[in-house]
Amino acid sequence: MQRWRGLEDIPQDWGRSVVTIGSYDGVHRGHQLIIGRAVARARELGVPAVVVTFDPHPSEVVRPGSHPPLLAPHHRRAELMAELGVDALLILPFTTEFSKLSPADFVVKVLVDKLHARVVVEGPNFRFGHKAAGNVAFLTELGATYDYEVDVIDLYVSGEAGGGEPFSSTLTRRLVAEGDVAGAAEILGRPHRVEGVVVRGAQRGRELGFPTANVETLPHTAIPADGVYAGWLHAQDEAMPAAISVGTNPQFDGTERTVEAYAIDRVGLDLYGLHVAVDFLAFVRGQAKFDSIDELLVAMADDVKRSRELIEADGA
Repeated sequence: MQRWRGLEDIPQDWGRSVVTIGSYDGVHRGHQLIIGRAVARARELGVPAVVVTFDPHPSEVVRPGSHPPLLAPHHRRAELMAELGVDALLILPFTTEFSKLSPADFVVKVLVDKLHARVVVEGPNFRFGHKAAGNVAFLTELGATYDYEVDVIDLYVSGEAGGGEPFSSTLTRRLVAEGDVAGAAEILGRPHRVEGVVVRGAQRGRELGFPTANVETLPHTAIPADGVYAGWLHAQDEAMPAAISVGTNPQFDGTERTVEAYAIDRVGLDLYGLHVAVDFLAFVRGQAKFDSIDELLVAMADDVKRSRELIEADGA
């Protein structure tokens, strides 16, 4: 998959294409419907499928300080889109100047002049341009002038997650924040993932017999509620069953929230300085402070046992 950072990266000889536009944070199951349709239409027409997205999140530019927690960084979204068959990803730097483009100018500058759109695939509530003034009806109206078709599909999927609410990035963020990682996984179609570099912490886990990888998460990451989770630690192309702790470590009067993953049944791992990923499979228990270190050790042993059971049950 080709990756372009800005309109100037698009090849000069780029031909017609099928395009879809959106933040697509998380590339959840609703997003997958739209992107999948774009890829299918592209294959029918024998042209490339292109996803257009933005960095930073538009809300951070329009309303500074309102950047939502991110379900997936751009490189992870790119991996997921490539798996869906996308041929090119265009990440547009979202600046104040760019935010002032009228809907008509956006269509001409991006869809017509650069991507030569033949089909634009979107959900029914798609908005674009200055103050989100453009909608699907306007996009379709311009299509008659600029020779492209608009394919509108219903991206709404629902299940048990969120009590039956339609799947969305907003709902997924809420479930992650509440610690309902199983519900988030239903929406995403895979476990919620947190990434970052392993840094040196207080090393108390090592002293207690449970050495953990202390993950310095990427900015704006959506981190689950404080507690213990079962999941996977991905490092050096290997997926390891893990018991994961999120929180401030109240046993030792900590104040900084951390994400720490203990690779179950692994000895002698040295992951310092490596970029790793942590997948959250299931909630085990909430954060707690125990009356003694001995009680903490008993709880940690039980956390590992329970995590192992949940991971094995998931793979059954």
